[in-house]
Amino acid sequence: MFFSRSLSELLSLKHPVTKSDGSLNILVVGDWGRLGGYNQSAVAAQMGIVGEQLDIDYVISVGDNFYSDGLNNDTDPAFEASFSRIYTHPSLQKRWYSVLGNHDYRGNVSAQLSQVLTQKDWRWFCRRSFVISSGMVDVFFVDTTPFVNEYFTDPEDHTYDWSNVLPRNRYISNLLDDLDLALKKSRATWKFVVGHHGIKTAGEHNVTQELIDQLLPVLEDNKVDLYMNGHDHCLQHIGSDGGIQFLTSGGGSKAWRGVILPWDPKELKLYYDGQGFMSLHITQSQVKFIFYDISGNVLHQFTI
Repeated sequence: MFFSRSLSELLSLKHPVTKSDGSLNILVVGDWGRLGGYNQSAVAAQMGIVGEQLDIDYVISVGDNFYSDGLNNDTDPAFEASFSRIYTHPSLQKRWYSVLGNHDYRGNVSAQLSQVLTQKDWRWFCRRSFVISSGMVDVFFVDTTPFVNEYFTDPEDHTYDWSNVLPRNRYISNLLDDLDLALKKSRATWKFVVGHHGIKTAGEHNVTQELIDQLLPVLEDNKVDLYMNGHDHCLQHIGSDGGIQFLTSGGGSKAWRGVILPWDPKELKLYYDGQGFMSLHITQSQVKFIFYDISGNVLHQFTI
C-alpha cells in the first residue's frame, strides 16, 4: 500500500492490482459491529465463503463499524470482539477500508482512526475521507455524518465527537472542494464513491437531503458510476440506465424487517429487508455487482 497526495488534499492510497488481467473483486458490508450478535457472525461466515470463491482483493466497510456508540478508546475490547474475532475466514484476511458512520461518531472518533488498531489487526484502515486507487478504478471515501443537520440541531440524548470537524461549514466546504478536485484529476476508467448515509434510498432513514443538495451535484458533474452506502439496514439498488447506481449494503448485522418507503419501481431494482452483503467484480469493460443474503443466496445482480 502506497500513500501520496497526488490527487488533491484527500489522502490517496494505491492498492496493488495482483490479478494478471487487472480485474478486481471487492466485498462491501456495513452496519455490522455487534460483538457477533444479530447474525453478524453468520453474515461474516458467508462473506468468507464468497470471498474465497471470488479471490477478493479487499473489503469496503460503509460505516457504523461499532455499535452502539463507537469505540471508547484504542484499547476498547469491542474492536477485537466485533472485528478481529468475527471476520476470521482466510479469504477475509485482506485490507478493510472503512468510513465512519453516525454511531461511530458517538464514540471516540480518533480511536477508530488510530494506528494502534492497525498494529493490533493489520487489515484495519479507517480515515474520515480518502481515495483508494487500484488500476482501472478509483474509490472515493467520503465522511458524510457531518453533513446531517439533525446530529447538530437535535442530537437527542446522544453525544457526538466533533473533534476536528468544527467549524462545520468550513469542514464540509473543504471536503467538497477536495473531492471535486480529486474526481476531476482522476483518470480511472471507473469512479466509485463511498459514504455512510444514503442519497437515494427507500429505507427507514429516507433520503439524506443534505447530501442531495451538496454532495450529489459533485457526483453527477464528475460522472461517478456508483455511490455505495449503509445506514439503512437493508440491501438495495436504485438506479436508471446511464446514471449513477445507488447501492445500499447495510445488512451486516441487525436488519429492519418490513420497512420500505414508496419509490419509483422503474428505479428500485432491489429492496431486501434482511441481512447480507454485496460484491463487486470490476474489469476494464464492465462492473458487475451482486447482493447476497445471510445464506449466500444471490438476491440480485446487475452489470454496467
